[in-house]
Amino acid sequence: MALKRFGVSLEDKLLEALDDFVELNGFANRSQGIRFLIEKNVGETKWKCNNFVAGSVIIMYNHNKQEICSKISTIQQIFKDVILSSSVYYLNENFCLQVVTVSGLAQTLTELSDKLIAIKGIKHGKLVMSRAD
Repeated sequence: MALKRFGVSLEDKLLEALDDFVELNGFANRSQGIRFLIEKNVGETKWKCNNFVAGSVIIMYNHNKQEICSKISTIQQIFKDVILSSSVYYLNENFCLQVVTVSGLAQTLTELSDKLIAIKGIKHGKLVMSRAD
């Protein structure tokens, strides 16, 4: 695939933010960082079209807090028709990583992810999905 060159004008603060993003994510240069951001945006736009997708919801939390575990379980029951599997990995005596593998309409998976990530006490959460039809 041939690359095309073009110029971009940015304010100092935005350029600094781009450089920080490039460095934080280990990109070789600004072009790679910009390509990543554009591809990410294009993918997320496709999700809003409500395509059939598959992916994972990843959450990290303190598994000793029963109210968190209870809320996760309740939400998973509501969305059981799109959940393929759910695995919990205990990272230490308090902290765990949970991977929920999902398949369904993008809007439904986004709703599930938003509900899980919004639980008070979730330290990190992310939805990763790709078109599956």
